[in-house]
Amino acid sequence: MNFRRRDLLALAAAGTAASWVRAADWPAKPIRVVVPFGPGGVADLTARAVGDELSKQMGQTFVIDNRPGAGGIAAGSIVAQAAPDGYTLLLMSNGTAVSEGLFRKLPFDAQKDFAPISLLGTFDMALVVPENSRFHTLADLLAYAKANPGKLNLATVAVGSTQNLAAELFKTTAGISVQVVPFNGTPAVITALRGGSVDAAIEILAPLRSQLESKALRALATFGERRPTGLPDVPTAAESGGALAKLYVASWNALAAPAKTPAPILLRLNAEVKKALAKPELRKKLADLSVDARWSTPEDLHNLLASDIQRWSNVIERAKIPRM
Repeated sequence: MNFRRRDLLALAAAGTAASWVRAADWPAKPIRVVVPFGPGGVADLTARAVGDELSKQMGQTFVIDNRPGAGGIAAGSIVAQAAPDGYTLLLMSNGTAVSEGLFRKLPFDAQKDFAPISLLGTFDMALVVPENSRFHTLADLLAYAKANPGKLNLATVAVGSTQNLAAELFKTTAGISVQVVPFNGTPAVITALRGGSVDAAIEILAPLRSQLESKALRALATFGERRPTGLPDVPTAAESGGALAKLYVASWNALAAPAKTPAPILLRLNAEVKKALAKPELRKKLADLSVDARWSTPEDLHNLLASDIQRWSNVIERAKIPRM
């Protein structure tokens, strides 16, 4: 389905009288945002920050409902089965796209069972090493990896995570043979790095900030489109040119609703998100979480999801990661 604005307007024009009445009265009660991650993480804090601003703007509370679980299945199922009335929303993420390629069967179709609303933000990943590492630049690490195939250890969190797949994509794009070593969480990755049992790691930037600021770890490169705020001296991987010139990997969060949600509600939510993300105080709050605030059209979000599903499915297949 192609979610251009004119398509949404056409759907609205074709909607039933009941849909129009519901949309005109909406929102008349609190709105639940189902988050497929536990409290305290970047996704949860992003949802709460944006939800608080939307609550102020719209006069109704946005309630965060944390439903963590493998692949976001629990959260996605709740929203896919919810009434399409604008009162139950999903915090969608790049993990939604990964799950489409990682699981043999899901209880929902991410491209058919959800109506995209807007992107909320993106957050960078970084390639980091211990402060005392012999690698001072990305070029140093690549040169060693090429001269010593299979000897470099690259840590990530669990197999099938975005970080893990980013590491697989990095090594195939760079044309290097390295060992990608999965751990059960970011603290374990940091411990392995600082203890010298792995050479480098790829992780979301936010939980590494304190380690970088205290100079326990060093970032050799980030994988975003531009250098992140707060780390102006750390180049992007793409800046190294060559095979990595077009490498871009970022995690993202977005809002979606159940399919068949009335178009006027989707348009209203999209406009409210755009208004909220334009506010300097919210942008700073998100930047402090290492999140780059980004609004999008529903069509752009639909296309991003479709593109990421294809991209990560290909990475999963090339890496021979067994489907669950």
